Amino acid sequence: MKLFLRTCFILSFVLLIAGPAKAAPSPSDVIRNFYDVLLDNMKNAQALGIKGRFDKIEPVVFESFDVPFMSRLSVGSSWSTLTPDKKQELVKAFGRYIATTYATQFDGYSGEQFKVDGEQKVKHATLVKSEIVKSNGEPVQLNYLLHDNDQKWQIRDIYLAGTISQLATRRSEFASIMKGQGIDKLIAVLNEKSDALQH
Repeated sequence: MKLFLRTCFILSFVLLIAGPAKAAPSPSDVIRNFYDVLLDNMKNAQALGIKGRFDKIEPVVFESFDVPFMSRLSVGSSWSTLTPDKKQELVKAFGRYIATTYATQFDGYSGEQFKVDGEQKVKHATLVKSEIVKSNGEPVQLNYLLHDNDQKWQIRDIYLAGTISQLATRRSEFASIMKGQGIDKLIAVLNEKSDALQH
């Protein structure tokens, strides 16, 4: 009994020192955090330059987006035929391309606002509704599909204008390259696009 009480006391002391467990970011938190970095990039665009913006956004892309899942879905059934090294190369190239796209497209700030408008439960996922309000007041709807992979919520797809799946668009593009020229060409194309955007 004394041993049991002593163990309980030690555990209580450890928990007291550690403090309350921090809640994992919700789907909406993931989008807000991503938007915070994007907005900071925009506000400091000229000082950072394209390379500086890329360096800031790339780790956030790999943290916020489920790039391995997006890569697998984009290449379809061909994924199972790839070696682990090729899968890793593709994931790295795809993530780099996503980051470069954000670094180049969001290259200045003139009063834009990013708004998260709520969540909607869908099958095996959560849809986070958001919009970018341009400087002229025009809203652009962007919805993010996030999945809980048992570690954290991550983005698996983006819907432009609320309905146009970016993942479906990428799958169509990737499939045509894979069919004609294979995985090495797809990886090369993604890296070439990233290099071109950064110059």
